[in-house]
Amino acid sequence: MQQTAAPVKKLTDWLEKEGYDGILLRKRQNFSWITGGKVNHIENTTEYGVADLLIIPRINKKYCFTSKMESRRIMEEELNDFDFELVECEWYESIIPLIRKHIEGKMIVGDSTFLGLEDVSSELAYLRSQLSETEITNYKWLCQKAAGALENVCHEIKRGMTEHEIAALLAQKVMEDGINPQVILVATDERIFNYRHPIPTAKKLENYAMIVICAEKFGLVANCTRFVHFGELPETLRENTQKLAKIDITMNMATKPGVRINEVFEKGLQAYAEVGFPEDWRFLHQGGLTGFAPREFLASRETDHIIVKNQAFAWNPAIRGIKSEDTIFVDEEGNQFLTHTGNWVYIEVEYDGKIYKRPDVLVR
Repeated sequence: MQQTAAPVKKLTDWLEKEGYDGILLRKRQNFSWITGGKVNHIENTTEYGVADLLIIPRINKKYCFTSKMESRRIMEEELNDFDFELVECEWYESIIPLIRKHIEGKMIVGDSTFLGLEDVSSELAYLRSQLSETEITNYKWLCQKAAGALENVCHEIKRGMTEHEIAALLAQKVMEDGINPQVILVATDERIFNYRHPIPTAKKLENYAMIVICAEKFGLVANCTRFVHFGELPETLRENTQKLAKIDITMNMATKPGVRINEVFEKGLQAYAEVGFPEDWRFLHQGGLTGFAPREFLASRETDHIIVKNQAFAWNPAIRGIKSEDTIFVDEEGNQFLTHTGNWVYIEVEYDGKIYKRPDVLVR
């Protein structure tokens, strides 16, 4: 399959190969994928949008199902460049009978179990993960914007700010560029050591802050974490940061085309043991394939998918008091750290005879 193939062609080729008549797409990420980055949602806290797409290559038909309340904007601003046929109902009516009518008697699958359809979400995740040239360009822009905003926040925050205030500052910076902050995590001081997935609270920053973002635009999601410390960094934390960088570079550089994801995972576990933290991987997932979700799926010892060119990964190893997370693009000529801005403080780490720069803790 050509990496530059349009998403619709990727999908229709796959449907034909698998012997399906068509597919019903309801999830926001798949709407964005198929339409080259358009959006179909109103509510920002659900994975489903307000417009469903039904693609039936066997009869050369593409439908958009939505209510009359949404149809004009969807068709004029989101689907204006696509040949989807509108099927609409009143806002107070159910769209379900109309969808049933169009899928009746056909072998249709979906990205959920809606109407009893076979859920092929896992297959779609792998299919859309092979990014096109346009998606790669959009992703690079997004990753630079997200990481740049995150790093600027680390330079601007002050002691005494609450975690909520830090999160709001980051949200403001990315939203100014039309970026949706899907996830913002903030922890300060002891919360960093106590919780691996810390949502922001009213706690005030004293000396140490961890800030995390999963930023969405074009349907794609950039993932990045940075740390800032006020005053001299404790020696134990400095040592752990150096140790973590070795785990980080091991996992990121082992992520190569032709390698199985669980092989990368195992190399990460070996690196944990080598730096003296053999069990810390159990306290937080280690990341995995990314792209149209913060993680398309989480890597584990059972994940035997083979890595291919033009995929993106976000590994996030962590040991006590420190975590590392960037979004990388897999290339046969060498992986690119898409969230590397060059405007941060870095640790130099040797791997396989080469020196790499990985994010350090910003000391202010």
